[in-house]
Amino acid sequence: MNEVSESEAEALFSVLRQSADLDSVAAIEALVRTGPDRALNRVNVLDFAAKGGLDEGRVIAAFLHAARVGLFDLSWNVLCPGCGGVLHASTSLKTIHTDDYGCALCGAGYEPTLDEMVEVSFTVNPRVRRIPSHEPHTLPIWEYVRQVFLSSGIDLPEGKFEDIINQIVVDSIEVPPGERASLSLQLPAKFVIVFEPVTHSAQFLDVKGEPTRERQHLTVVFNKVSAPNVTLGMRPGPLKLSLENRTDLRVLPAVWIAGEGLHELLGKRRPFLTAKRLLCNQTFRDIYRTDTLDVDQRLKITSLTFMFTDLKSSTELYERLGDIVAYDLVRAHFQLLKKIIAAEAGAVVRITGDGTMATFPTPDRAVAAALRIRDEMGRIRHKDPYLLLKIGIHEGPCLAVTLDDRQDYFGQTVNIASRVQELAASHRICATRPVVEYPGSSSILKTIGLVPVPQLVSLRGIADELVVYEIP
Repeated sequence: MNEVSESEAEALFSVLRQSADLDSVAAIEALVRTGPDRALNRVNVLDFAAKGGLDEGRVIAAFLHAARVGLFDLSWNVLCPGCGGVLHASTSLKTIHTDDYGCALCGAGYEPTLDEMVEVSFTVNPRVRRIPSHEPHTLPIWEYVRQVFLSSGIDLPEGKFEDIINQIVVDSIEVPPGERASLSLQLPAKFVIVFEPVTHSAQFLDVKGEPTRERQHLTVVFNKVSAPNVTLGMRPGPLKLSLENRTDLRVLPAVWIAGEGLHELLGKRRPFLTAKRLLCNQTFRDIYRTDTLDVDQRLKITSLTFMFTDLKSSTELYERLGDIVAYDLVRAHFQLLKKIIAAEAGAVVRITGDGTMATFPTPDRAVAAALRIRDEMGRIRHKDPYLLLKIGIHEGPCLAVTLDDRQDYFGQTVNIASRVQELAASHRICATRPVVEYPGSSSILKTIGLVPVPQLVSLRGIADELVVYEIP
């Protein structure tokens, strides 16, 4: 694939400047033109924003637009919550399945959720600038571990990666496709893992007891079949490790000491862009629209905040003001909602009649949006003093699905949020206990001096009574 010319690259950035925040675009352009190769692979956009002193939301939107014009490629990466390793990477969320993903290094399986188990990262398109990670199977072993196996959420110690590797790795080797190799090494009295990141396979060795001078033997075969891991007991002393590669790719086995050094390497984390947060992003929904999930996909989210709004007595509004004036007023209210929801890291999922359903990554962003909407609606109401917007908020688990050719959500949390909105009256906002008691939400309400009033209510279609708060 040929790289684009300098004039073509400038044309792409010119298009990007027309659709994204200029400060964010300038930082992205500087990264592409002068950044080190490693920094252009799986860019952690939250870390990029923090280091550049930029607004997270604007940076996310800028990278999404950069991916749309072809400057970057977007990747959805399923992560192991234990070690932070990438278990599956794809350019489409559609390839993620609901079955367990097994992590050989941790010896555990995990059912994927979109909250913290799926990261979204961006890699420069090879036509714009070629970097070594575009050909991952040519990377040196530790660059492969660093750039391909480890996620962007691992906060690797600056300048100490190689030093830590030297301390926790007994030996390593590259084995070409279809070939065999062996390592002769001294096993320490530690828990040891023979880990291979390309096939994502591991053999656990519990090394303990009296040291031996007799050479021990172990054969490890690498293939594309995932087998249950059994811990083998061995004694400290010499080991001949025979390695057989039955795949069509090179493998990179290494003998790791599973101790404090490994925990130090993998234990420090930094925020990263999750799939949940991206699905709540208005720019993402506007750009990608229906091309997100397959019809039969049902991906879990353990916590998502829903806000439902509805214009009360909208039929009477048309009778009072006439079709043209009422339509303009309703349209202005939708534009206001979309602007504020997007500014608070949320997204409008659907508009039904004169109502909206929106999602937010956390309850405090929904509360902040609701308060801003209420204030702004007060300014619109001078055109019609009877204009009233009902707002209800609830948080909980749900499924990300495709409904009516659009990315949507399903579950009891959605139903409850809708019913809570029906309770809203006057200028009050209704929210459930998980929303009001969320630390960020309570902090916002306390700062502006609002005291939510609880009441036990029965919601239509919901069996159990629920505590719902009115935010005055």
